[in-house]
Parts: sequence; structure tokens; C-alpha cells
Amino acid sequence: MELGKKWIGAHVSAAGGVDNAPHNAKNIGANAFALFTKNQRQWKARPLEDAVIASFRERCKELGFVGKQILPHNSYLINPGHPEKEGIGKSRAALLDEMQRCEQLGIPQLNIHPGSHLRKISETECLARIAESVNRVLDQTKGVTVVLENTAGQGSNLGNRFEHLAEIINQVEDKDRIGFCIDTCHAHAAGYDLCSPEAYQQTMEEANRVIGMQWLRGMHLNDAKTELGSRVDRHAPLGKGTMGEEPFRQIMNDERLNEIPMILETTDPEIWADEIAWLRSLV
Repeated sequence: MELGKKWIGAHVSAAGGVDNAPHNAKNIGANAFALFTKNQRQWKARPLEDAVIASFRERCKELGFVGKQILPHNSYLINPGHPEKEGIGKSRAALLDEMQRCEQLGIPQLNIHPGSHLRKISETECLARIAESVNRVLDQTKGVTVVLENTAGQGSNLGNRFEHLAEIINQVEDKDRIGFCIDTCHAHAAGYDLCSPEAYQQTMEEANRVIGMQWLRGMHLNDAKTELGSRVDRHAPLGKGTMGEEPFRQIMNDERLNEIPMILETTDPEIWADEIAWLRSLV
């Protein structure tokens, strides 16, 4: 397998401007990256300046990053399944803003957490709300795919079962602009075992059977601090948590995962370059 077919990076800082993110990715030996296109702790942010947009696009071109290798993450404030009128309104407006930022930057996808029912509506109603939120933002944008991330299932968060993601995708009208992302720590915490070659194959086959691997648009590569099925989302450095090294060896040699961004969100940015080099050594 060619190393170039594996797109590996990390969720890098965009401090000082989103156009700094490509350099931050290149500096750790990445050929993919994630970023926040705005401050993820605020509902609203100033619009992107034309000069910053041009600089981001130019730097990506200069450093060899194409749009498909970039998987931005939306703000953690956004809840596309919010049960209340004010919450869903703010979430949908913020999600649209982030999709439009991706459009401006030439990034063809945005990773989102599906949402939470806050114990005020049923799972079925919440999944329908999430799909409706996705349909609305897709109607108002062009060329950007919504990528649903699996979750650990903490609290009232949905997305911890592959069936949840399949149900949302089923209700999205523009099937060309919807996909999903597997976070390894979240999968482990949700009870999907990746820790032996056999368990890994079984989990990936289940993802294919329930959702369909044709919808896979990215991965987040994280070890876990908590046990299998804990429903607690705590990331750890690769090979240093409860998952060990084997899941990442399987991932790096799985041809189904070629040419999708695989993003580290591990806890120590100082060792991201080492983790990326270690992943490449597993091929």
C-alpha cells in the first residue's frame, strides 16, 4: 500500500487566523488536517476577511493540501437536534454560518456532532430534527458535505449507535452531500470493539452493514482513557490508553480507509509529529 494514500493529520490551531492552520499542519508532517473556522466557544464570529480567505487557499495550494484532505470541526455549542425553539434556531443559524465559511475557504466538508435530545424529546424525534437541520443547511449552500461524527453516547447525546447515523443519513435528501466520520475513542466508549484484528473487522463490517462504508468521509484517531462501553469520552495518546496499538495498525493497513482525512485529536500536541510518524511506520 502506498503511504500517500493515507491522509494523516491533526486538529491544528487556527490562532491568529485560519490561514495559519496549513503551516501548523505541515510543521507536524501532516498531509491532512482539521481546524475550527471560527472560535468554537462563541455563537457568533466576525465574517472571514477576503485577504484571509485568499491566504488560506494560497497556503493550502503551496503546501500541497487539497480540499478533501481538510476536515473542519463545527462548534461544540451547536446542537442540530435541540428540542427547544430558541436552541434549534441558534444551532441552525450557527451551522449554516460554518457551512458558508467552508464554502468560502474551498473546503468540501464539515464534521459535526449529531446532537442531543436533552431528555425532552424522544430519540426518534431528535434524529428527525438533526436530519431536518442538515437538509436546511444543504439547501442554502453548495459543494459542502455534512459529515456526522459518531459519539461516545455521554448524557443525552445521540450518534453512539451506527443505527443513529444511518437513520439521519436515510432522512437527508441530498445523498451526495452527507457522510459520516468514525472517532476511534468514541466507538470504543460506545461499546464497539476495535482492539483485536477480529474485533476490528467485525466492527467495520457492522458499520458497513448498518450505514455503508460508501458514506465514510473521515476518521478521528484517538486512544481512550476509559474502558470499552464506558460511554465516557476521554481521549488518550495513541497506544497509551485502554485501546492499545492494534486498532491503529489495522486502520493503517485497511484499504477502505485510503484517501480520507484521518485526524488526531489526542491530548498532547507536542507529540503529534511523533504520532503521525509512528502511524506511517505501521503500514
